[in-house]
Amino acid sequence: MNERDRLRELLVGRSVRLGNFTLASGARSSYYVDARRTTMSAEGQVLIGKVALDALRASDLEVTHVGGLTMGADPVSYAVANESWRRGEPLDGFSVRKRAKEHGTGQRIEGGLPTDARCLVIEDSMTSGGSALKAVESIEAHGATVVGVLTVVDREEGGRAKIEGAGYPLISLFTGSELLEAARATGGGSDS
Repeated sequence: MNERDRLRELLVGRSVRLGNFTLASGARSSYYVDARRTTMSAEGQVLIGKVALDALRASDLEVTHVGGLTMGADPVSYAVANESWRRGEPLDGFSVRKRAKEHGTGQRIEGGLPTDARCLVIEDSMTSGGSALKAVESIEAHGATVVGVLTVVDREEGGRAKIEGAGYPLISLFTGSELLEAARATGGGSDS
């Protein structure tokens, strides 16, 4: 089994739930993907770093930094940064707060993001693309350049069109339909 297949298996076993859910976008869905149950696990960290960095390197995007809205993007970004260092091609991670700190330096972006950075915005699970575009807005307001977006799971509910319509290429590691099909084939997603 290759690393992408194992990551899909882990997502289906740990992160996919079948049922009736309201998503962050407000949409209703017959399944939910809590990717953090996978991306924050030890094995998930190793796999997501390798699979996401492979997907990034297969694209023509020239990236220096990876990050997005805390908290969903954080484990993915840091796994990619860690794997990039191991391969000798370092990319630094960063986090975008939902709002600026009200103390200290009042930063919205953590991790020392330089203004000449070429950023890949990270999303764990994308429905409408709104969260990724909020991160894009903050990064560009900071003065850095966004060159694309990577999502672990594209739920195929308009996010891709919204991201690409805004002028950013989207890399998705998995589609919602792919995970849903795998969950149904194995008797359903996680119930815990």
